[in-house]
Amino acid sequence: MELYLDSADIKEIEEAFKLGSIAGLTTTPTFMHRHGITDIDGTILKLAKIVPVLQIEALGQTSDEIVKEALRQDALGLDRSKTVYKIPISLEGVKACRILVDQGFLVNIHLVYTLQQAYMAMNAGATYVCPLVGRLQDQGHDALSLVQQCVEAVNYYGYDTKIMFSSVRNVEHVKNAINIGVHTVTVPWKIMKQLTENHFTSIGTQEFFEHTRLMTLRVGDIMGSINPKVKASQSISDALVAMTEGGFGAVSIVDDNDKAIGIFTDGDLRRLVSSKGGSAISNALSSLEMKAPQTIDSSELLYAAHALLREKQIDTLVVTQSEKVVGMIDVQDILKANA
Repeated sequence: MELYLDSADIKEIEEAFKLGSIAGLTTTPTFMHRHGITDIDGTILKLAKIVPVLQIEALGQTSDEIVKEALRQDALGLDRSKTVYKIPISLEGVKACRILVDQGFLVNIHLVYTLQQAYMAMNAGATYVCPLVGRLQDQGHDALSLVQQCVEAVNYYGYDTKIMFSSVRNVEHVKNAINIGVHTVTVPWKIMKQLTENHFTSIGTQEFFEHTRLMTLRVGDIMGSINPKVKASQSISDALVAMTEGGFGAVSIVDDNDKAIGIFTDGDLRRLVSSKGGSAISNALSSLEMKAPQTIDSSELLYAAHALLREKQIDTLVVTQSEKVVGMIDVQDILKANA
């Protein structure tokens, strides 16, 4: 099934065709008017250089006028093998279609609302027949049944015509087009951008990214430049200052060789003040009963850090390098790395 873009917005056209897989562009005078385009011929020539196949309007009250307009546009320098001339369905329209097709032009008979109209277009050799699904549904008609009948007629009788599913209003319409088996669907960019979206896909993709980062990034890659640490001989108030400046809920306690001998957390502070009062912060850290902190080398993968945090059910790890304290990471650092 060919995928066409339905638009006259130059910026979104340029963006959409970067996909590299869109077959062509359908546009209308209404679209151009909506975007304030006044130089229609100039715009057509510009678009012809951007898109693989361009479908444009050839308007006229009579078949002669329609053919004349198509010939005029052709003379601008358009490639007949890459330009499709859109003609509203009518007796004059199908007459012009036959004339243009016999001269090697590609034609789209559009604004089709009935199977009879579609049949006349097919019989006239139309390259495309274009029922307007959204508009038909707006009027309470069974548009999908009409499109299905058009496809079956092409397949049964062997017409050299492609049924184009148009007036697409939502992603469900594209699903309908696929299920019906149409040959072409033309879709606004707003809808086309939604065709690859799915909530579960987003969740799965995010998980893949997270797991990849855990197995490729190292602790040192996400560790900040601030190393909140104090010596055991310093006061608890010094630890609070280092903790605040570092933006962590903890501070490493080190010996004279910068080796970790403990960790002081905001939880420790609350428990200390609750049991001994606020004056206790003037005491030296060495007065506390310290346990060796959970450390991890800066060269370790984030996977190891993540596993250690979960295993020990803690929020913070002291980061070392050659056994010396060089920093600290917490759960939030890992979450940010995976964001």
